[in-house]
Amino acid sequence: MDFQLNEEQRMWREAIHDFCQSELKPRAAETDESMQLPMDVIKKMANLGALALTVPEADGGPGFDAISTAIAIEEIGRACGSTALSVAAHNGLCLGPLVNFGTTEQKAKYLPALMSGDYLGALALTEPSAGSDLAGGVKTTATLDGNEWVINGSKAWITNPSISPIIVVLTRTDTTAGTRGFSQIIVPTDAEGLTIHPKEKKMGLRASPTHMLTFEDVRVPKENLLGTEGRGLHQTLATLDGGRISIGAMAVVLAQAALDEAVRYSRERESFGKPLAQHQSIQNYIADMATEIEASRLMVYRAAWLKDRGENFSKAAAMGKLLASETAERAAFNAIQIHGGYGYSSEFPLERIYRDQRLLTIGEGTSEMLRLVIARRTLSN
Repeated sequence: MDFQLNEEQRMWREAIHDFCQSELKPRAAETDESMQLPMDVIKKMANLGALALTVPEADGGPGFDAISTAIAIEEIGRACGSTALSVAAHNGLCLGPLVNFGTTEQKAKYLPALMSGDYLGALALTEPSAGSDLAGGVKTTATLDGNEWVINGSKAWITNPSISPIIVVLTRTDTTAGTRGFSQIIVPTDAEGLTIHPKEKKMGLRASPTHMLTFEDVRVPKENLLGTEGRGLHQTLATLDGGRISIGAMAVVLAQAALDEAVRYSRERESFGKPLAQHQSIQNYIADMATEIEASRLMVYRAAWLKDRGENFSKAAAMGKLLASETAERAAFNAIQIHGGYGYSSEFPLERIYRDQRLLTIGEGTSEMLRLVIARRTLSN
């Protein structure tokens, strides 16, 4: 076993860390308050390869491994949670299926714009009545009419559609075929009949744009089918497995950011004649946070390592995301306890960190669904 990053991964961490700390972190509070992503900074990320993390060299990308991808999301999230969520969704949920299931023509048509820094890609799965239950709840349909798909339905809580040239949409192409009746279809965001509703007002990660979508007789060419007809649900689940590594990495770093703030504050603030850091109750908080964060990071990295080896990583990704997201919640909560009233103030980063991390036990699989996934895979062995 080797728990060290290789030289290339260490150099990448240093490069993306320096960029995010100088370009993103100073604007994180403003980004959250304005609810607007710093697209000028995101444009610069393209030069680093951070907007093509999942794209291999053969398709014009940097060819990063899964661990390097997790490192990138960690460092972006350490500086700005909103930017990290949108970049993670772009790389994992949009570029991922295009790379894995797209034709040569689809890749040539869509990847250059998506890697340019002018846009961030989107994937539309969730519907007003379908969150965790995709197989039973997705009602959006796509019917073949000659050489065109005609799409009708609605999607909810979709990340990035207002800043994307395309949306990968999960639809029902055969309402009688059960789990084999789903397909993914590429829909341009300027398609007639597609309505991208105003941004949702959210508790946290507020600058990452989230929208409801409505499809009313939206017509796209037959060749916009992504992957194999009838395999859309399977393609989606495979995409979500990879996405859980990124969300796990984001959870790890939000927990780390909370710990960093707690350590800094506990060294500076005095209580009962000595720094908070010298009180055993505070040390207990910090010890638990540090231990859980390290365990979470190792589990997320192990899932990425399994993915790089071409092994089944579904269970490991679910475990890593579950542990990391719940660790982030505890870390943010305890860091606010250490700060006392100051932790409740928006003048301190913890208030934003606490709001940002709250999504992570919901998105990319709720904690409840992940426990179901883990239990089923464990019981089936």
